[in-house]
Amino acid sequence: MIDRVVAAALEEDAPWGDLTSEYLISETATATAELVAREAGIFSGGEVFAAAFRLTDTRVDVRLATADGEAFGPGTVLAVVSGPARSLLTAERIGLNFVQRMSGIATLTARYVAEVAGTGTRIADTRKTTPGLRAFERHAVVDGGGRNHRHSLSDAVMAKDNHLAVLGGSSVTDALRAAKDRLPHTTHIEVEVDRLDQIEPVLAAGIGTIMLDNFSLDDLRTGVAQVAGRAVVEASGGVTLETVRAIAETGVDVVSVGALTHSARALDLGLDVRIDQP
Repeated sequence: MIDRVVAAALEEDAPWGDLTSEYLISETATATAELVAREAGIFSGGEVFAAAFRLTDTRVDVRLATADGEAFGPGTVLAVVSGPARSLLTAERIGLNFVQRMSGIATLTARYVAEVAGTGTRIADTRKTTPGLRAFERHAVVDGGGRNHRHSLSDAVMAKDNHLAVLGGSSVTDALRAAKDRLPHTTHIEVEVDRLDQIEPVLAAGIGTIMLDNFSLDDLRTGVAQVAGRAVVEASGGVTLETVRAIAETGVDVVSVGALTHSARALDLGLDVRIDQP
């Protein structure tokens, strides 16, 4: 998986080679570079970073000095890269793009996890990921202390508002029971509701998880009391660092946060290069 995605990124960036390095840098030049943190954060994507150099040139050596999930401060050397200078410069941007993106997601996730500390509530990601990069971004969420939601549409049944709307006047309880009867017993079912009066018909079908979408804090507390342990309760919709603590304190089991992946800022990491042999 790592090699396939990274190879595609390298091909996109240098489809016919790196003209700058090939015409400016001697073929025999070697270099060493340090991956240095310009700001504090949580590291993620070490193996992806290393793959960018390995797939460019097997002679490039990457030594990771920080493990995925490890916190670091400004100025920390996270990895050391050495080998042919041309290859190092060719792979630089792709390696940085991945590790900056993944470390940014891990760092943001860690902030959300810290906000709900002591509540027993889990922070989870969503499917609001960059197409083609979901596996990397979900890995980064875990590195930040978060949890993964379903990986894809094929992993679990999750009936959202549009699915329920298509049912029209059909009984939601009956439709969910019928689906449950046809599904393998190992398949989890989650249903999203946006009103308190929708909770009981869903619970009557024996659903495993109920998502309370865009509920007010008062309605979240009421919803948790109404479910009364009969299902896992997930809160979602418009969650921010400023609101997540209050949401968790309503007693929900999980808060899913799309912002972990769709709004994370790339962390400021730099690759400082020096020529060893011109």
